[in-house]
Amino acid sequence: MSTNLLAQSGETAQPVDMAEQFGAREMVTNASLSPDGTKLVYLSPTRGQGVAVMVADLVPTPQAPRGVFRVDGEPERIESCHWSGNDRLVCMLIASVMVEGRPLYASRLIAVDAAGGEVKVINVRKGGTGMRLGVALSGGNVIDWNPSEDGNILMVREYIPQEAVSSSGSGTLIAQKKSGTGVDLVDTRTLRSKVVEQPDIEAMEFISDGYGRVRIKGTMSSRENAELGLRRYYYRKPDSKDWLPLSTVDKDRQGFDPYAVDPKLNVVYGLNRVDGRLAAFRRSLDGSDSETLVFAHPQVDVSGFARIGRRGRVIGVRYTTDAGEIHYIDPDVQKMVDQLAKAIPHLPIVEVVESSEDERKMLIWAGSDTNAGRFFLFDRDAKTLANLLAMRPGLEQVALGKMESITYPARDGTQIPAYLTLPPGKTSAAGLPVVVMPHGGPQSRDSWGFDWLPQFFAQRGYAVLQPNFRGSAGYGQSWLKRNAFQDWQIAIADINDGAHWLAKQGADAKRMAIFGWSYGGYAALQSNVLEPDLFKAVVAVAPVTDLALLRSDSYGWGDYAYVRDFLGEGKHIKEGSPAQNAAAFKAPVLMFHGDIDRNVDVGHAKLMDAKLKDAGRSSELHIYKNRDHYLEDGAIRAELLRTSAAFMEKAFAGQ
Repeated sequence: MSTNLLAQSGETAQPVDMAEQFGAREMVTNASLSPDGTKLVYLSPTRGQGVAVMVADLVPTPQAPRGVFRVDGEPERIESCHWSGNDRLVCMLIASVMVEGRPLYASRLIAVDAAGGEVKVINVRKGGTGMRLGVALSGGNVIDWNPSEDGNILMVREYIPQEAVSSSGSGTLIAQKKSGTGVDLVDTRTLRSKVVEQPDIEAMEFISDGYGRVRIKGTMSSRENAELGLRRYYYRKPDSKDWLPLSTVDKDRQGFDPYAVDPKLNVVYGLNRVDGRLAAFRRSLDGSDSETLVFAHPQVDVSGFARIGRRGRVIGVRYTTDAGEIHYIDPDVQKMVDQLAKAIPHLPIVEVVESSEDERKMLIWAGSDTNAGRFFLFDRDAKTLANLLAMRPGLEQVALGKMESITYPARDGTQIPAYLTLPPGKTSAAGLPVVVMPHGGPQSRDSWGFDWLPQFFAQRGYAVLQPNFRGSAGYGQSWLKRNAFQDWQIAIADINDGAHWLAKQGADAKRMAIFGWSYGGYAALQSNVLEPDLFKAVVAVAPVTDLALLRSDSYGWGDYAYVRDFLGEGKHIKEGSPAQNAAAFKAPVLMFHGDIDRNVDVGHAKLMDAKLKDAGRSSELHIYKNRDHYLEDGAIRAELLRTSAAFMEKAFAGQ
């Protein structure tokens, strides 16, 4: 196998500012291979939240990438780019916008030539002329990259009714009455489009077969008293346009949930629960309703499917034990991945990201806990492996802490799965300061692999614990409980018990901090309500601080019923709200929040800050203007890391 390297700026041997290096956004994201396998597109960060679209020629050998399009991130950002043809790209732009005083995400699709130029916005489907009656936040989503010919895409779009001025000039007429979600075939060069599926007010999902034919439709009733979260799916036989019932999926994800169609086998792959855990199934689309179990794991949920090529062919089933894994159902791909793993043994996580249309050239990603990962091009015919780009070149020469999968006992004896990252060269937590780092969600989980946040603190000498507390996703319905808000006492106790366990291992109990983002920020704060003497410093980024406020934030919006039922009713609403229990705090609190956060309104951090100060407690709040939940700005993230580290060290010094 031969190795080639794309020129890449920023490959420094000895970075000076660790906060800057760890806070920097990844240099390569959303990499995609052209249908003929000759070109690569990826996203690379610029200043602030800015993003550049980069394209590199790969034949005859990989060439230096060139920028073809960029946005400054104020407010538009580029989220992804993919090939609609060998010389045409379709990119998703997102932005946080204010609608009726509430921050929301808006998106638009743009098409651009791979050589630059011919930039066109793929508009929402409204028809006629005049003023829109509604506001289209979504610019649509591509569901099929190869529906008929080069440059065409199949996309789901919202139809927005429109007013038009009458011929007399007095009053208006409805020029376009259609509303709901439909599917269009769009030429990304001319923007000409035609309706493939008429808009349906209750449609919420369509799945195509990779050849331009829509085979699955998902609906959710818009009736106010309809059962919350109940989705109904329908399918078509290959030679029919009629919709037939496929399945019903409830809010607990019980029922066959379709993901991908294989037209050659005439089946749809999807997930359903087995013994409380999500498993992968294959269901026939010939009218027989026959269903086959593809893969189930006895300890963890299946999370989805691995797919390759422009047609999205399913090649495996995704799940996570300690690290993310794939159960391959394609033996040729399994054999290839096994061979690649031997060729790059220092990067044990190996995945096929994408392939050329003929599947002879493969875009490969490989990484580990101490390496953010690299992209490679594998030529199956020439049997060559070209080393393309590093995601975090500034850290490639930096010694990082190894992440170990562990379990520790909760106070009721339950074994809690977690990850422990120690400083480079350390083999135990004995004598070390500690950062406990609960994940967001709450219905999410951590997994083994590179993570910039724990690695930064490990570099500073901390033992970092990331617990998958009860309420985390991935371990089955019984592990989720009701959820980690309603059952906050279980979730927070599991998190705190991780700190107690580390103390028993010899970690420094007088130098323990907790750091969390989103739900993790909530957990960091609520941990002090449950045990005020445990942590000596609390850092919360974009935290939920009041459950009643979280519920009221969604009032009048489409997600209100979901949020209301997710949070429930009862004494936990007050007892489980850090802002309502500020007097219990003993540790100083540091918070960060963007002022256009769609996920958690900045009012939560402001309320917590005010409540803590009213109670005579120590609180420091940093608000970032025109930034959302994720603070996708390298300079801001570097500042967050520096400020947090100094805050913790000051708190420890005051003990």
